[in-house]
Amino acid sequence: MPKQASLFPDNYDDFFRNLKERIRSTQVKAALAVNQELVLLYWQIGREILQRQQEEGWGAKVIERLARDLRLEFPDMTGFSRTNLLYMRAFAEAYSDEQFVHQLGGQIPWKHNCVLIDKVKVPEQRLWYIQKTIENGWSRNVLVHQIDTDLYSRQGGALTNFQTVLPAPQSDLAQSLLKSEYNLEFLDLREKALERDLERALLDHMQKFLLELGVGFAFVGSQYRLAVEGDEFFVDLLFYHLALSCFVVIELKTTDFKPEYSGQINFYVNVIDDKLRRPTDNPTIGIVLCRSKKKAVVEYALRGMSQPISVSTYRTTAALPEEFKAKLPSIEDLQHEIEAVAAVVEGFDRDAGSE
Repeated sequence: MPKQASLFPDNYDDFFRNLKERIRSTQVKAALAVNQELVLLYWQIGREILQRQQEEGWGAKVIERLARDLRLEFPDMTGFSRTNLLYMRAFAEAYSDEQFVHQLGGQIPWKHNCVLIDKVKVPEQRLWYIQKTIENGWSRNVLVHQIDTDLYSRQGGALTNFQTVLPAPQSDLAQSLLKSEYNLEFLDLREKALERDLERALLDHMQKFLLELGVGFAFVGSQYRLAVEGDEFFVDLLFYHLALSCFVVIELKTTDFKPEYSGQINFYVNVIDDKLRRPTDNPTIGIVLCRSKKKAVVEYALRGMSQPISVSTYRTTAALPEEFKAKLPSIEDLQHEIEAVAAVVEGFDRDAGSE
């Protein structure tokens, strides 16, 4: 039986695929345009409130009435609560130039801007978080997490030899993408965990670990086998970074950094460059992720290394702020309290026994 001719042209699938992409792109642009107009409106309202407070002495009562009147006039619109009006005022006070709203502030959702007003007080840092949110498409929860873990201070602060072994464009980009310290508080590890425990925990929480590593890391494998002249070697974690176009080797250490770790990671990088790296790939990068490090020791260990290597630390529990540490009792104080309570309990037991 002869095959029936298709009712659709051969290029229909390609046409439909391209059409879908155009529609989705237009939807995203439309959503961004609506968001930008909303943020601009909020900024303008905030500026008006700010000016009248400064020039006419508007107080809290006026803001409350304005919120009530706006909600009555526009019952279908949310966002006119007293709290949100105060955010509008703070937003206009933080950014006096309307051009900022068009270029940056209007590119992220309003609630993201509120988070930044609440949590980030330094203008330079606030602008940095806005740019990273735009680049990476962070949700509000992810933005809060990045601020709470102080990503601004950690980003780009790893100790590396990139400047001496990589060409300028790649060295600068690689340096900016790696962190001085990685926050692994999502891991439930005992204090003296072994390296295999750390690796197993990271594999169990790979999605969170990838978020902490940053955008662009693609997981290749764990305990990745390398064979050299009949001997086997196993890389703890192997990734590929899409923006850097290179493999990234991560060696996990649960101790302070030791000079011999640089030799080990250098060996792994050399082997991967020889066996896995393609002509279009950039040089492989090695990262030693350890409990702690001393700057001078790392610098001496990396000096003279021909391969790009980075040394970063990690933390698995939140550091207690100094002001709280000062208010906590010492071990000796706790011991005295325990002994005092034990004496009182013993006294009660004696009295009860004599009745």
